[in-house]
Amino acid sequence: MDFNTLVSKALEAREKAYAPYSKFKVGAAVFTDEKIYTGCNIENASYGATNCAERTAIFKAVSEGHTVINAIAIVGVENDYTYPCGICRQVIAEFAAKDIKIILGKNNGEYIVKTLDEILPGAFTKEDLQK
Repeated sequence: MDFNTLVSKALEAREKAYAPYSKFKVGAAVFTDEKIYTGCNIENASYGATNCAERTAIFKAVSEGHTVINAIAIVGVENDYTYPCGICRQVIAEFAAKDIKIILGKNNGEYIVKTLDEILPGAFTKEDLQK
Protein backbone atom coordinates (compact mmCIF):
# COMPACT_ATOMS: atom_id res chain seq x y z
CA MET A 1 0.00 0.00 0.00
CA ASP A 2 1.23 3.44 -0.93
CA PHE A 3 1.26 5.51 2.27
CA ASN A 4 0.83 8.77 0.34
CA THR A 5 -2.46 7.48 -1.09
CA LEU A 6 -3.67 6.49 2.37
CA VAL A 7 -2.76 9.88 3.84
CA SER A 8 -4.52 11.60 0.92
CA LYS A 9 -7.70 9.60 1.57
CA ALA A 10 -7.52 10.49 5.28
CA LEU A 11 -7.16 14.17 4.37
CA GLU A 12 -10.28 13.90 2.17
CA ALA A 13 -12.17 12.25 5.03
CA ARG A 14 -11.09 15.00 7.44
CA GLU A 15 -12.98 17.53 5.29
CA LYS A 16 -16.22 15.68 6.11
CA ALA A 17 -15.69 15.76 9.88
CA TYR A 18 -18.57 16.98 12.01
CA ALA A 19 -16.78 18.86 14.79
CA PRO A 20 -18.91 21.87 15.76
CA TYR A 21 -17.87 21.72 19.43
CA SER A 22 -14.13 21.04 19.47
CA LYS A 23 -13.41 22.36 15.96
CA PHE A 24 -10.76 19.58 15.88
CA LYS A 25 -11.30 17.73 12.61
CA VAL A 26 -9.75 14.31 12.13
CA GLY A 27 -9.74 11.96 9.15
CA ALA A 28 -8.69 8.35 8.90
CA ALA A 29 -8.19 5.80 6.14
CA VAL A 30 -7.94 2.06 6.75
CA PHE A 31 -6.40 -0.38 4.29
CA THR A 32 -7.58 -4.00 4.33
CA ASP A 33 -6.38 -6.68 1.92
CA GLU A 34 -8.48 -5.30 -0.86
CA LYS A 35 -10.00 -1.91 -0.09
CA ILE A 36 -9.61 1.47 1.61
CA TYR A 37 -12.26 2.62 4.08
CA THR A 38 -12.37 6.19 5.32
CA GLY A 39 -13.85 7.86 8.36
CA CYS A 40 -14.06 11.21 10.10
CA ASN A 41 -14.79 12.23 13.65
CA ILE A 42 -18.47 12.81 14.37
CA GLU A 43 -19.21 14.85 17.48
CA ASN A 44 -22.40 14.98 19.49
CA ALA A 45 -23.78 17.48 21.99
CA SER A 46 -23.71 14.56 24.43
CA TYR A 47 -19.92 14.24 24.24
CA GLY A 48 -19.90 10.55 25.14
CA ALA A 49 -21.77 9.81 21.91
CA THR A 50 -18.94 11.23 19.81
CA ASN A 51 -17.12 8.81 17.51
CA CYS A 52 -13.50 9.20 16.44
CA ALA A 53 -12.35 9.07 12.81
CA GLU A 54 -10.30 5.94 13.38
CA ARG A 55 -13.21 3.96 14.78
CA THR A 56 -15.55 5.25 12.07
CA ALA A 57 -13.20 3.92 9.37
CA ILE A 58 -12.52 0.63 11.18
CA PHE A 59 -16.20 -0.02 11.87
CA LYS A 60 -17.03 0.65 8.21
CA ALA A 61 -14.45 -1.96 7.18
CA VAL A 62 -15.66 -4.50 9.73
CA SER A 63 -19.29 -3.94 8.76
CA GLU A 64 -18.29 -4.90 5.21
CA GLY A 65 -16.64 -8.13 6.41
CA HIS A 66 -13.00 -6.99 6.61
CA THR A 67 -11.65 -7.78 10.06
CA VAL A 68 -7.90 -7.48 9.37
CA ILE A 69 -6.39 -4.02 8.98
CA ASN A 70 -2.98 -3.78 7.32
CA ALA A 71 -2.55 -0.03 7.66
CA ILE A 72 -4.32 3.04 9.00
CA ALA A 73 -3.57 6.68 8.26
CA ILE A 74 -4.70 9.40 10.68
CA VAL A 75 -4.62 13.15 10.09
CA GLY A 76 -5.72 15.93 12.39
CA VAL A 77 -4.23 19.40 12.63
CA GLU A 78 -1.96 20.48 9.79
CA ASN A 79 1.05 21.50 11.88
CA ASP A 80 1.45 18.42 14.07
CA TYR A 81 0.97 14.66 14.08
CA THR A 82 -2.30 13.52 15.62
CA TYR A 83 -2.11 10.22 17.49
CA PRO A 84 -5.17 8.04 18.12
CA CYS A 85 -6.87 8.27 21.51
CA GLY A 86 -6.70 5.35 23.94
CA ILE A 87 -10.01 3.79 22.88
CA CYS A 88 -9.00 3.98 19.22
CA ARG A 89 -5.64 2.38 19.99
CA GLN A 90 -7.47 -0.53 21.60
CA VAL A 91 -9.82 -0.88 18.61
CA ILE A 92 -6.87 -0.76 16.23
CA ALA A 93 -5.23 -3.55 18.27
CA GLU A 94 -8.39 -5.68 17.97
CA PHE A 95 -8.29 -5.70 14.17
CA ALA A 96 -4.59 -5.15 13.44
CA ALA A 97 -2.56 -7.39 11.18
CA LYS A 98 0.63 -8.51 12.93
CA ASP A 99 2.69 -6.01 10.95
CA ILE A 100 0.17 -3.16 10.83
CA LYS A 101 1.51 0.23 9.87
CA ILE A 102 0.07 3.27 11.64
CA ILE A 103 0.67 6.35 9.53
CA LEU A 104 0.37 9.72 11.22
CA GLY A 105 0.08 12.47 8.65
CA LYS A 106 0.16 16.24 8.61
CA ASN A 107 -0.27 16.97 4.91
CA ASN A 108 0.19 15.14 1.63
CA GLY A 109 3.67 13.65 1.62
CA GLU A 110 4.36 14.55 5.26
CA TYR A 111 3.92 11.61 7.60
CA ILE A 112 5.59 9.27 10.07
CA VAL A 113 5.02 5.53 10.40
CA LYS A 114 4.58 3.76 13.73
CA THR A 115 3.99 0.18 14.84
CA LEU A 116 1.26 -0.93 17.21
CA ASP A 117 3.87 -1.70 19.88
CA GLU A 118 5.11 1.88 19.64
CA ILE A 119 1.69 3.46 20.21
CA LEU A 120 0.24 0.81 22.54
CA PRO A 121 2.95 -1.21 24.28
CA GLY A 122 1.70 -4.26 26.12
CA ALA A 123 -1.69 -4.15 24.39
CA PHE A 124 -4.42 -6.36 25.81
CA THR A 125 -5.67 -8.47 22.87
CA LYS A 126 -7.84 -11.46 22.12
CA GLU A 127 -4.78 -13.69 22.58
CA ASP A 128 -4.71 -12.66 26.24
CA LEU A 129 -8.21 -14.09 26.68
CA GLN A 130 -6.93 -17.53 25.64
CA LYS A 131 -4.31 -17.74 28.39
